[in-house]
Amino acid sequence: MSDMIEGRNAVLEAFRSGRCVDKLFVLDGCQDGPVRTIIREARKKDTIINFVPKERLDQLSETRSHQGVIAQVAAYEYSTVEEILAKAEEKGEAPFLILLDNVEDPHNLGAVIRTANLAGAHGVIIPKRHSAGLTSVVAKTSAGALNYTPVARVTNLVRTMEDLKEKGIWFVCADMDGQTMYDLDLTGPIGLVIGNEGEGVSRLVKEACDFTASIPMRGDIDSLNASVAAGVLAFEIVRQQLAKKK
Repeated sequence: MSDMIEGRNAVLEAFRSGRCVDKLFVLDGCQDGPVRTIIREARKKDTIINFVPKERLDQLSETRSHQGVIAQVAAYEYSTVEEILAKAEEKGEAPFLILLDNVEDPHNLGAVIRTANLAGAHGVIIPKRHSAGLTSVVAKTSAGALNYTPVARVTNLVRTMEDLKEKGIWFVCADMDGQTMYDLDLTGPIGLVIGNEGEGVSRLVKEACDFTASIPMRGDIDSLNASVAAGVLAFEIVRQQLAKKK
């Protein structure tokens, strides 16, 4: 199934039927009535709108008849943070969440969802902006995990973290300058925050974390792929949780 819906009527119907539209691409400078109606619907849904030149739309288009608008829709339904917490409660487990900050590569997102499932995390949280959405590429890369591991999309990652702190969850982010992960207590209700491999976790998100954890590395380069870093830290959390139960 394609992640793109093209053409004015098709895009408008996608919004009105309640489809989850991750991003809307609109021909820059187009001001006619139907396009304004689509933009209005997109703003009602708080959809990210990108005004782009015709060349960009042509590049995205599969039908070659986009009529100045293309919508990127989610291949899977998003969950909510509340539903993720409810899942942990149903299992009688302390919440274990993975949050992604500025991870825009769909292959990385899919791989993290797969890791989350295998590590027993209750869900993944991503921001609306500066993040890959739940595209078919993400679904494929997750190797089926997206069917079992819920993904919530939030407007403001820092605000979400502050709300979760009030529920007793604490946060650790991956950072090269942090404490070695083996020296931290990673048990209890926890949110693991992973940034992109280029810039890492953004300043405001890092400031909202309780601890920073570094992964000991002995090679000649200084950063791991985001999904690999998530895997290493997630399974250190698993190791510590299992050790505590003994």
